[in-house]
Amino acid sequence: MNLATEIDILLVEDNQSDADLAMRALAKGDFVPRICWVQDGVEALDFVNGTGAFTERDSSELPKLVLLDLKMPRLDGFDVLRALKGDERTRPIPVVMLSSSNHRRDVTECYRMGANGYVTEPIDFRKLSATIVQVATYWLQFNQIPK
Repeated sequence: MNLATEIDILLVEDNQSDADLAMRALAKGDFVPRICWVQDGVEALDFVNGTGAFTERDSSELPKLVLLDLKMPRLDGFDVLRALKGDERTRPIPVVMLSSSNHRRDVTECYRMGANGYVTEPIDFRKLSATIVQVATYWLQFNQIPK
């Protein structure tokens, strides 16, 4: 992917199998979003800010949606969410948490920090694929954002 181009979804997922599944599911939907996959929170913030490995990327081009795994090495989803929602420039980006955790404290904390959604990943492949497509469809095709 040319990192200078606009993307629709920033997928932040440390598990390659889960990332591959999400990208395959999105490619089979009614629309094909432009996706950038990064493997942890440090890469996610570097992507958004145009730093680190992404210094060539135009950081004024923000993703339209962030699908954010909660449990990751180096910098977890809580820290990424805190950074995105704490920055006036990135605060409007919808962030949907994707996690296998359905612990009430995780869900509550993510919403307290400004998450726009929290999806507990189903174990079943077909259900997970359908869920990811539904989330992306809502946020990219139906949700209205300020311009």
